[in-house]
Amino acid sequence: SCKVFYAKDPLKIVRAQGQYMFDEKGEKYLDCINNVAHVGHSHPYVIKAATKQMELLNTNSRFLHDNLVQYAQRLTATLPEKLSVCYFVNSGSEANDLALRLARQYSGHQDVITLE
Repeated sequence: SCKVFYAKDPLKIVRAQGQYMFDEKGEKYLDCINNVAHVGHSHPYVIKAATKQMELLNTNSRFLHDNLVQYAQRLTATLPEKLSVCYFVNSGSEANDLALRLARQYSGHQDVITLE
């Protein structure tokens, strides 16, 4: 049930930089899909920050760590009082799953409408 975006000639992307992705032949493609509007692929600041964190601790949000709490406090300080809770997840799929479970818990309803 999982379709790819291309039927005949799939792309084999091997690297990315900024807003571009490159295939195995060196052909450059503008990435309009992968949330690159924020900082792009391979952004030096993000790489440096991620490397620094991985040198200290390479884990995920299932374990407690002060950085998670500090980030949540900094983030919620920029938001209205009603938006004072953070949920950290690993992926868009986890975020969607959590949002659905929260909505069901809050509303008491099980029905969902989706658009294809």
